[in-house]
Amino acid sequence: MFGIVRPCTHRLGERFKAEWMAHLCGLCLALRGERGQASRIVTNYDGLLVSVLTEAQSGASAGGRRTAGPCPLRGMRTASVADGEGARLAAAVSLVLASAKVRDHVADRDGLLARAPIAAAARRVARGWDRAGARTGAALGFDTAVLVEAVDRQPGVEALAGPGTPVLAVTEPTETATAAAFAHTAILAGRPGNAPSLAEAGRYFGRLAHLLDAVEDLGADRAAGAWNPLDATGTPLAEARRLCDDALHGIRLALRETEFADGGLAHRLLVHELRASVDRAFGTSSCGHAGTASAAGPGPYGGQGPYGGQGPYGGQGPYGGQGPYGRNPYGGGSPGVPGGPGGPGMPPPPGPGGFGAPQPQRPQRRGFWAGCAVAVGLFCTCQICCAKEYEGPWSRKKREGCCRDCDGCDGCDCCCCPCDGC
Repeated sequence: MFGIVRPCTHRLGERFKAEWMAHLCGLCLALRGERGQASRIVTNYDGLLVSVLTEAQSGASAGGRRTAGPCPLRGMRTASVADGEGARLAAAVSLVLASAKVRDHVADRDGLLARAPIAAAARRVARGWDRAGARTGAALGFDTAVLVEAVDRQPGVEALAGPGTPVLAVTEPTETATAAAFAHTAILAGRPGNAPSLAEAGRYFGRLAHLLDAVEDLGADRAAGAWNPLDATGTPLAEARRLCDDALHGIRLALRETEFADGGLAHRLLVHELRASVDRAFGTSSCGHAGTASAAGPGPYGGQGPYGGQGPYGGQGPYGGQGPYGRNPYGGGSPGVPGGPGGPGMPPPPGPGGFGAPQPQRPQRRGFWAGCAVAVGLFCTCQICCAKEYEGPWSRKKREGCCRDCDGCDGCDCCCCPCDGC
Protein backbone atom coordinates (compact mmCIF):
# COMPACT_ATOMS: atom_id res chain seq x y z
CA MET A 1 0.00 0.00 0.00
CA PHE A 2 1.34 3.41 -0.89
CA GLY A 3 0.28 7.05 -1.00
CA ILE A 4 0.89 10.20 0.98
CA VAL A 5 -2.45 10.34 2.82
CA ARG A 6 -2.01 7.56 5.38
CA PRO A 7 -4.43 8.54 8.16
CA CYS A 8 -4.16 7.48 11.76
CA THR A 9 -7.39 5.54 12.15
CA HIS A 10 -7.47 6.40 15.85
CA ARG A 11 -7.74 10.08 14.91
CA LEU A 12 -10.42 9.41 12.32
CA GLY A 13 -12.91 8.12 14.85
CA GLU A 14 -15.37 5.29 14.29
CA ARG A 15 -17.50 7.07 11.70
CA PHE A 16 -14.72 8.28 9.41
CA LYS A 17 -12.71 5.11 9.88
CA ALA A 18 -15.65 3.03 8.66
CA GLU A 19 -16.18 5.32 5.67
CA TRP A 20 -12.48 5.36 4.81
CA MET A 21 -12.27 1.56 4.93
CA ALA A 22 -15.38 1.34 2.75
CA HIS A 23 -13.66 3.40 0.05
CA LEU A 24 -10.36 1.54 0.42
CA CYS A 25 -12.02 -1.85 0.05
CA GLY A 26 -14.24 -0.48 -2.71
CA LEU A 27 -11.18 0.60 -4.73
CA CYS A 28 -9.53 -2.79 -4.21
CA LEU A 29 -12.63 -4.67 -5.39
CA ALA A 30 -13.16 -2.28 -8.31
CA LEU A 31 -9.62 -3.02 -9.48
CA ARG A 32 -10.38 -6.73 -9.31
CA GLY A 33 -13.55 -6.22 -11.30
CA GLU A 34 -11.85 -4.16 -14.00
CA ARG A 35 -8.62 -6.14 -14.44
CA GLY A 36 -8.61 -9.25 -12.25
CA GLN A 37 -7.06 -10.29 -8.96
CA ALA A 38 -3.47 -9.35 -9.80
CA SER A 39 -4.39 -5.70 -10.37
CA ARG A 40 -5.31 -5.33 -6.69
CA ILE A 41 -1.62 -4.76 -5.92
CA VAL A 42 -1.99 -1.18 -7.22
CA THR A 43 -4.53 -0.31 -4.50
CA ASN A 44 -3.27 2.91 -2.92
CA TYR A 45 -4.37 5.39 -0.29
CA ASP A 46 -4.35 8.40 -2.61
CA GLY A 47 -6.44 6.76 -5.34
CA LEU A 48 -9.38 6.32 -3.00
CA LEU A 49 -9.62 10.12 -2.65
CA VAL A 50 -11.32 10.12 -6.06
CA SER A 51 -13.99 7.80 -4.68
CA VAL A 52 -14.30 9.88 -1.50
CA LEU A 53 -14.75 13.14 -3.41
CA THR A 54 -17.41 11.64 -5.67
CA GLU A 55 -19.51 10.39 -2.76
CA ALA A 56 -18.92 13.60 -0.77
CA GLN A 57 -20.61 15.57 -3.57
CA SER A 58 -23.40 13.16 -4.46
CA GLY A 59 -24.12 12.02 -0.92
CA ALA A 60 -24.19 8.52 0.50
CA SER A 61 -26.95 6.36 -0.90
CA ALA A 62 -28.01 2.75 -0.70
CA GLY A 63 -26.88 2.27 -4.30
CA GLY A 64 -23.40 3.53 -3.45
CA ARG A 65 -22.66 0.66 -1.07
CA ARG A 66 -22.69 -3.12 -1.30
CA THR A 67 -21.82 -5.91 1.08
CA ALA A 68 -18.50 -7.50 0.21
CA GLY A 69 -17.66 -11.07 1.12
CA PRO A 70 -15.07 -12.19 3.67
CA CYS A 71 -11.53 -10.95 3.09
CA PRO A 72 -8.26 -11.86 4.90
CA LEU A 73 -7.45 -8.17 5.26
CA ARG A 74 -10.65 -7.71 7.26
CA GLY A 75 -10.11 -10.80 9.41
CA MET A 76 -12.44 -12.80 7.11
CA ARG A 77 -15.35 -10.50 7.89
CA THR A 78 -17.88 -9.08 5.49
CA ALA A 79 -18.14 -5.31 5.13
CA SER A 80 -20.09 -2.55 3.48
CA VAL A 81 -17.87 -1.13 0.72
CA ALA A 82 -18.11 1.71 -1.80
CA ASP A 83 -19.59 0.56 -5.08
CA GLY A 84 -20.26 2.93 -7.91
CA GLU A 85 -18.79 5.34 -10.41
CA GLY A 86 -16.44 6.95 -7.91
CA ALA A 87 -14.77 3.64 -7.07
CA ARG A 88 -14.52 2.75 -10.76
CA LEU A 89 -12.95 6.10 -11.62
CA ALA A 90 -10.47 5.61 -8.79
CA ALA A 91 -9.63 2.19 -10.22
CA ALA A 92 -9.15 3.60 -13.74
CA VAL A 93 -6.80 6.33 -12.49
CA SER A 94 -4.84 3.86 -10.35
CA LEU A 95 -4.40 1.42 -13.24
CA VAL A 96 -3.17 4.05 -15.69
CA LEU A 97 -0.73 5.61 -13.24
CA ALA A 98 0.55 2.20 -12.10
CA SER A 99 1.10 1.26 -15.74
CA ALA A 100 3.14 4.40 -16.24
CA LYS A 101 5.22 3.55 -13.17
CA VAL A 102 5.95 0.07 -14.53
CA ARG A 103 7.03 1.51 -17.89
CA ASP A 104 9.30 3.96 -16.06
CA HIS A 105 10.95 1.10 -14.15
CA VAL A 106 11.42 -0.82 -17.41
CA ALA A 107 12.99 2.22 -19.09
CA ASP A 108 15.36 2.65 -16.13
CA ARG A 109 16.21 -1.10 -16.20
CA ASP A 110 15.62 -1.34 -12.47
CA GLY A 111 16.56 -4.60 -10.77
CA LEU A 112 15.22 -7.68 -12.54
CA LEU A 113 13.69 -5.47 -15.23
CA ALA A 114 17.15 -5.17 -16.74
CA ARG A 115 16.59 -8.70 -18.09
CA ALA A 116 14.83 -8.71 -21.44
CA PRO A 117 12.29 -11.53 -20.77
CA ILE A 118 11.15 -9.98 -17.48
CA ALA A 119 11.01 -6.50 -19.03
CA ALA A 120 8.85 -7.87 -21.85
CA ALA A 121 6.46 -9.46 -19.33
CA ALA A 122 6.28 -6.20 -17.37
CA ARG A 123 5.44 -4.28 -20.53
CA ARG A 124 2.60 -6.72 -21.27
CA VAL A 125 1.22 -6.20 -17.76
CA ALA A 126 1.46 -2.43 -18.19
CA ARG A 127 -0.34 -2.54 -21.53
CA GLY A 128 -3.13 -4.58 -19.97
CA TRP A 129 -3.52 -2.08 -17.15
CA ASP A 130 -3.51 0.77 -19.67
CA ARG A 131 -6.28 -0.82 -21.71
CA ALA A 132 -8.37 -1.63 -18.64
CA GLY A 133 -7.97 1.89 -17.27
CA ALA A 134 -8.82 3.48 -20.61
CA ARG A 135 -11.85 1.23 -21.05
CA THR A 136 -13.20 2.02 -17.59
CA GLY A 137 -12.47 5.72 -17.98
CA ALA A 138 -14.28 5.85 -21.32
CA ALA A 139 -17.33 4.19 -19.78
CA LEU A 140 -17.36 6.98 -17.19
CA GLY A 141 -16.75 9.78 -19.71
CA PHE A 142 -13.16 10.31 -18.57
CA ASP A 143 -10.34 10.36 -21.11
CA THR A 144 -7.33 8.74 -19.47
CA ALA A 145 -5.12 10.10 -22.27
CA VAL A 146 -4.62 13.24 -20.18
CA LEU A 147 -2.99 11.10 -17.50
CA VAL A 148 -0.81 9.21 -20.00
CA GLU A 149 0.27 12.44 -21.69
CA ALA A 150 1.21 14.04 -18.39
CA VAL A 151 3.24 11.00 -17.32
CA ASP A 152 4.97 10.78 -20.72
CA ARG A 153 6.02 14.43 -20.46
CA GLN A 154 7.64 13.96 -17.05
CA PRO A 155 11.02 12.54 -18.26
CA GLY A 156 11.47 15.42 -20.70
CA VAL A 157 10.66 17.97 -18.02
CA GLU A 158 13.17 16.37 -15.66
CA ALA A 159 15.86 16.26 -18.35
CA LEU A 160 15.58 20.03 -18.85
CA ALA A 161 15.62 20.84 -15.13
CA GLY A 162 18.80 22.19 -13.58
CA PRO A 163 20.03 24.58 -10.91
CA GLY A 164 17.78 27.63 -10.89
CA THR A 165 14.83 25.85 -12.53
CA PRO A 166 11.69 26.38 -10.43
CA VAL A 167 10.83 23.08 -8.81
CA LEU A 168 7.18 23.73 -9.69
CA ALA A 169 8.12 23.28 -13.35
CA VAL A 170 9.02 19.69 -12.46
CA THR A 171 5.80 19.05 -10.54
CA GLU A 172 3.55 20.44 -13.31
CA PRO A 173 2.77 17.11 -15.07
CA THR A 174 1.70 15.53 -11.79
CA GLU A 175 -0.44 18.56 -11.00
CA THR A 176 -2.14 18.33 -14.40
CA ALA A 177 -2.96 14.64 -14.00
CA THR A 178 -4.43 14.94 -10.51
CA ALA A 179 -6.39 18.08 -11.45
CA ALA A 180 -8.12 16.18 -14.27
CA ALA A 181 -9.04 13.26 -11.99
CA PHE A 182 -10.35 15.49 -9.18
CA ALA A 183 -12.38 17.66 -11.56
CA HIS A 184 -14.11 14.67 -13.15
CA THR A 185 -15.57 13.66 -9.80
CA ALA A 186 -17.79 16.74 -10.09
CA ILE A 187 -19.14 15.44 -13.39
CA LEU A 188 -19.84 11.99 -11.98
CA ALA A 189 -21.59 13.49 -8.95
CA GLY A 190 -23.80 15.72 -11.09
CA ARG A 191 -22.24 18.94 -9.77
CA PRO A 192 -20.34 20.39 -12.76
CA GLY A 193 -20.05 23.73 -10.99
CA ASN A 194 -17.56 22.12 -8.60
CA ALA A 195 -15.13 21.18 -11.38
CA PRO A 196 -12.99 24.38 -11.29
CA SER A 197 -12.48 24.34 -7.52
CA LEU A 198 -11.76 20.61 -7.49
CA ALA A 199 -9.31 21.00 -10.37
CA GLU A 200 -7.52 23.60 -8.24
CA ALA A 201 -7.50 21.23 -5.25
CA GLY A 202 -6.17 18.50 -7.53
CA ARG A 203 -3.33 20.69 -8.78
CA TYR A 204 -2.25 21.46 -5.25
CA PHE A 205 -2.57 17.83 -4.24
CA GLY A 206 -0.40 16.73 -7.18
CA ARG A 207 2.19 19.31 -6.17
CA LEU A 208 2.21 17.98 -2.62
CA ALA A 209 2.46 14.36 -3.76
CA HIS A 210 5.48 15.13 -5.92
CA LEU A 211 7.25 17.29 -3.35
CA LEU A 212 6.69 14.92 -0.43
CA ASP A 213 7.92 11.99 -2.49
CA ALA A 214 11.06 13.98 -3.27
CA VAL A 215 11.59 14.86 0.40
CA GLU A 216 11.10 11.29 1.59
CA ASP A 217 13.47 9.90 -1.07
CA LEU A 218 16.12 12.61 -0.72
CA GLY A 219 18.48 10.65 1.53
CA ALA A 220 18.25 7.46 -0.52
CA ASP A 221 18.64 9.34 -3.82
CA ARG A 222 21.76 11.10 -2.56
CA ALA A 223 23.26 7.83 -1.36
CA ALA A 224 22.55 6.14 -4.69
CA GLY A 225 23.46 9.14 -6.83
CA ALA A 226 19.93 9.14 -8.25
CA TRP A 227 18.08 12.14 -9.67
CA ASN A 228 15.97 14.08 -7.18
CA PRO A 229 14.02 17.22 -8.09
CA LEU A 230 15.12 19.12 -4.98
CA ASP A 231 18.83 18.56 -5.58
CA ALA A 232 18.52 18.94 -9.35
CA THR A 233 16.87 22.36 -9.08
CA GLY A 234 18.81 23.48 -6.01
CA THR A 235 15.63 23.80 -3.93
CA PRO A 236 16.37 23.86 -0.16
CA LEU A 237 14.16 21.94 2.22
CA ALA A 238 12.90 25.15 3.81
CA GLU A 239 11.58 26.30 0.42
CA ALA A 240 10.03 22.88 -0.22
CA ARG A 241 8.25 23.14 3.12
CA ARG A 242 6.97 26.61 2.25
CA LEU A 243 5.56 25.32 -1.04
CA CYS A 244 3.90 22.43 0.77
CA ASP A 245 2.31 24.76 3.31
CA ASP A 246 1.07 26.99 0.49
CA ALA A 247 -0.45 23.94 -1.22
CA LEU A 248 -2.20 22.91 1.99
CA HIS A 249 -3.70 26.40 2.24
CA GLY A 250 -4.76 26.27 -1.42
CA ILE A 251 -6.53 22.94 -0.94
CA ARG A 252 -8.40 24.25 2.07
CA LEU A 253 -9.58 27.32 0.16
CA ALA A 254 -10.59 25.20 -2.85
CA LEU A 255 -12.66 22.88 -0.65
CA ARG A 256 -14.45 25.89 0.84
CA GLU A 257 -15.63 26.79 -2.67
CA THR A 258 -16.89 23.27 -3.35
CA GLU A 259 -20.47 22.25 -2.65
CA PHE A 260 -20.64 18.95 -0.77
CA ALA A 261 -23.59 16.86 0.31
CA ASP A 262 -21.43 15.48 3.12
CA GLY A 263 -17.81 16.60 2.99
CA GLY A 264 -16.76 15.32 6.41
CA LEU A 265 -14.38 12.56 5.30
CA ALA A 266 -13.03 14.55 2.35
CA HIS A 267 -12.26 17.45 4.66
CA ARG A 268 -10.68 15.18 7.25
CA LEU A 269 -8.38 13.55 4.70
CA LEU A 270 -7.48 16.56 2.55
CA VAL A 271 -7.08 19.07 5.37
CA HIS A 272 -6.24 17.35 8.66
CA GLU A 273 -4.54 14.15 7.48
CA LEU A 274 -2.74 15.79 4.57
CA ARG A 275 -1.16 18.28 6.97
CA ALA A 276 -0.09 15.35 9.15
CA SER A 277 1.53 13.81 6.06
CA VAL A 278 3.53 16.99 5.46
CA ASP A 279 4.64 17.09 9.10
CA ARG A 280 5.64 13.43 8.91
CA ALA A 281 7.71 13.92 5.76
CA PHE A 282 9.57 16.90 7.22
CA GLY A 283 10.10 15.28 10.61
CA THR A 284 7.79 17.63 12.53
CA SER A 285 4.95 15.19 13.18
CA SER A 286 2.88 15.92 16.26
CA CYS A 287 1.07 12.57 16.34
CA GLY A 288 2.25 10.19 19.04
CA HIS A 289 1.68 7.21 16.71
CA ALA A 290 3.77 8.55 13.83
CA GLY A 291 6.98 9.30 15.72
CA THR A 292 8.81 12.59 15.81
CA ALA A 293 11.48 12.06 13.19
CA SER A 294 11.18 11.27 9.53
CA ALA A 295 13.12 8.40 8.04
CA ALA A 296 13.62 10.56 4.98
CA GLY A 297 16.49 12.43 6.58
CA PRO A 298 16.89 16.02 7.75
CA GLY A 299 13.86 18.22 8.11
CA PRO A 300 13.59 21.96 7.55
CA TYR A 301 16.00 22.59 10.44
CA GLY A 302 18.76 20.46 8.92
CA GLY A 303 18.01 17.48 11.16
CA GLN A 304 18.80 19.41 14.34
CA GLY A 305 15.42 20.80 15.34
CA PRO A 306 14.58 24.41 16.21
CA TYR A 307 17.20 24.52 19.00
CA GLY A 308 20.13 23.60 16.76
CA GLY A 309 20.29 20.00 17.99
CA GLN A 310 20.91 20.93 21.65
CA GLY A 311 17.42 21.33 23.03
CA PRO A 312 16.13 24.28 25.10
CA TYR A 313 18.77 23.73 27.84
CA GLY A 314 21.80 23.92 25.54
CA GLY A 315 22.31 20.15 25.37
CA GLN A 316 22.82 19.63 29.14
CA GLY A 317 19.25 19.32 30.32
CA PRO A 318 17.73 21.13 33.29
CA TYR A 319 20.21 19.54 35.73
CA GLY A 320 23.41 20.55 33.94
CA GLY A 321 23.91 17.18 32.26
CA GLN A 322 24.15 15.16 35.53
CA GLY A 323 20.54 14.26 36.18
CA PRO A 324 18.59 15.13 39.35
CA TYR A 325 20.91 13.04 41.57
CA GLY A 326 24.24 14.29 40.21
CA ARG A 327 25.33 10.66 39.76
CA ASN A 328 23.44 7.48 39.01
CA PRO A 329 21.71 6.51 42.28
CA TYR A 330 22.01 2.84 41.35
CA GLY A 331 25.79 2.83 40.99
CA GLY A 332 28.16 4.08 38.36
CA GLY A 333 28.36 7.58 37.06
CA SER A 334 26.08 9.64 34.92
CA PRO A 335 26.93 10.22 31.28
CA GLY A 336 29.63 12.84 31.04
CA VAL A 337 30.60 12.42 34.75
CA PRO A 338 34.00 10.88 35.64
CA GLY A 339 33.53 7.17 36.08
CA GLY A 340 30.32 7.11 34.03
CA PRO A 341 29.84 6.06 30.44
CA GLY A 342 31.64 8.54 28.25
CA GLY A 343 33.64 10.00 31.14
CA PRO A 344 37.44 10.33 31.19
CA GLY A 345 39.21 7.04 30.79
CA MET A 346 35.99 5.24 29.88
CA PRO A 347 35.05 3.82 26.48
CA PRO A 348 32.32 5.56 24.54
CA PRO A 349 28.80 4.29 25.05
CA PRO A 350 27.79 1.46 22.74
CA GLY A 351 25.30 1.80 19.95
CA PRO A 352 24.91 4.15 17.01
CA GLY A 353 27.03 7.26 17.30
CA GLY A 354 29.85 5.71 19.39
CA PHE A 355 33.37 5.82 17.97
CA GLY A 356 33.85 2.94 15.62
CA ALA A 357 30.18 2.03 15.74
CA PRO A 358 28.71 1.30 12.30
CA GLN A 359 26.21 3.88 11.16
CA PRO A 360 22.80 2.52 10.12
CA GLN A 361 22.39 2.35 6.37
CA ARG A 362 19.17 3.16 4.58
CA PRO A 363 17.80 -0.04 3.01
CA GLN A 364 17.93 -0.28 -0.75
CA ARG A 365 14.65 -0.10 -2.66
CA ARG A 366 13.33 -3.39 -3.99
CA GLY A 367 12.82 -3.94 -7.68
CA PHE A 368 9.31 -4.00 -9.11
CA TRP A 369 8.78 -7.78 -9.14
CA ALA A 370 10.48 -8.37 -5.79
CA GLY A 371 8.23 -5.66 -4.34
CA CYS A 372 5.18 -7.34 -5.87
CA ALA A 373 6.12 -10.62 -4.20
CA VAL A 374 6.53 -8.90 -0.83
CA ALA A 375 3.24 -7.03 -1.32
CA VAL A 376 1.41 -10.33 -1.88
CA GLY A 377 2.92 -11.67 1.32
CA LEU A 378 1.87 -8.57 3.25
CA PHE A 379 -1.68 -8.86 1.93
CA CYS A 380 -1.98 -12.56 2.68
CA THR A 381 -0.65 -12.18 6.23
CA CYS A 382 -2.86 -9.14 6.95
CA GLN A 383 0.14 -7.02 7.93
CA ILE A 384 -0.97 -4.09 5.74
CA CYS A 385 -4.23 -4.01 7.63
CA CYS A 386 -3.38 -5.00 11.19
CA ALA A 387 0.37 -4.59 11.83
CA LYS A 388 1.50 -1.68 13.98
CA GLU A 389 4.44 -1.29 11.62
CA TYR A 390 5.62 -3.06 8.49
CA GLU A 391 8.19 -2.49 5.77
CA GLY A 392 6.94 -1.02 2.49
CA PRO A 393 7.20 -3.65 -0.27
CA TRP A 394 9.01 -1.36 -2.73
CA SER A 395 10.40 1.58 -0.77
CA ARG A 396 11.20 -0.47 2.38
CA LYS A 397 10.11 2.52 4.43
CA LYS A 398 8.31 1.92 7.69
CA ARG A 399 4.53 2.01 7.30
CA GLU A 400 1.65 1.67 9.75
CA GLY A 401 -1.18 -0.82 9.36
CA CYS A 402 -4.42 0.93 8.46
CA CYS A 403 -6.45 -0.90 11.15
CA ARG A 404 -3.84 -1.20 13.86
CA ASP A 405 -4.89 -0.67 17.47
CA CYS A 406 -3.41 2.59 18.69
CA ASP A 407 -2.26 2.72 22.30
CA GLY A 408 -4.02 5.91 23.24
CA CYS A 409 -4.10 9.27 21.55
CA ASP A 410 -2.40 11.59 24.00
CA GLY A 411 0.15 12.75 21.43
CA CYS A 412 -2.32 13.45 18.63
CA ASP A 413 -3.45 16.89 17.61
CA CYS A 414 -7.15 16.08 17.29
CA CYS A 415 -8.56 19.60 17.52
CA CYS A 416 -10.54 20.92 14.60
CA CYS A 417 -9.00 23.56 12.38
CA PRO A 418 -10.76 26.89 11.94
CA CYS A 419 -11.92 26.08 8.40
CA ASP A 420 -15.40 24.92 7.48
CA GLY A 421 -16.36 21.28 7.28
CA CYS A 422 -15.16 19.87 10.63
